[in-house]
Parts: sequence; C-alpha cells; structure tokens
Amino acid sequence: MGEFTHFNHEGRAKMVDISEKSETVRIAVAQSSIKVREEIYQKITNLEIKKGDVLAVGQVAGIMAAKKTADIIPMCHPIMLKGVDILFRWEEEAGFFHLIISATVKTVGSTGVEMEALTAASVTALTIYDMCKSMDKGMVIGHTYLVEKSGGKSGNYKREQ
Repeated sequence: MGEFTHFNHEGRAKMVDISEKSETVRIAVAQSSIKVREEIYQKITNLEIKKGDVLAVGQVAGIMAAKKTADIIPMCHPIMLKGVDILFRWEEEAGFFHLIISATVKTVGSTGVEMEALTAASVTALTIYDMCKSMDKGMVIGHTYLVEKSGGKSGNYKREQ
C-alpha cells in the first residue's frame, strides 16, 4: 500500500497533480449486481416494465454516469473517455435472480478510469432499482468492486476470484 496522495502539507484535501504522468491506454472493468424476485426478472426480460426497457435505460444511465464521475466524486479528474460498455448476465439462485452488471471504461490519458467504471456499474444498478421499485422495494444491490484495470504507473490489476 502506498501513502495517501490526496492531502496537502497542511493535511487538507487536494486534487493530485497528474501533469507529469505519462499518457497510456487505460482500461477498467467494474461489477455490481441487483437481486430480484422471479416476477421482476420475468417482466424485465419480457419488456413488461411500465417505465420501459429496464436494461436499455440502465445502460444509458451507466454510460452517462461514467461521463459525469468527476462531477460527483470530489477528487476525480475530468477524463475524456474513449469508450464505455455495460454488459448484463443473469444468474439464478434459490428462487431469486441476480442481474450481474459489468462496466468497462477506456481512455488514453494520464489517470485511470477505475472510478468511472465503478460509478457506471453502481448507477446502472440504482437505475434498475428505480425502474422496478414500484413492484418490490426489497431488491438488493450487491457488492460493487473493481474486476481489473490496466495501464498507468501502477500497472495491471486483476481481482482474484
């Protein structure tokens, strides 16, 4: 573990100076999930939710969130993103359905895109909750975490399963 870099010599918050860092291709993948009852799973997959196509709206929300990360995370640098992709897969467990959300974010720059990927995955899950909450407020948004990242001074990271 390195030292904290977001504090100045007075111990107050600062935005890290990245002007000396090299520009490299940077990619980050984050994952989140939402656990729903079978009824909601059926309505989502059959496009029967009254608010619209839940997964399509979730994807757009996740992409928008990645683009706005610096506006909501105080010390994040605004980044010109080169690509954002949100993918879904369903897993069934004990009568419940887990929607696994994977967000991949890419740029070429001098700072990473981990926060943008994490924000995209989180907001996608929140959007799905919002679109389905009239049917069940008991849905559970699951663990959100960085799956992998590449590029930059710190090198590559891949989460051990």
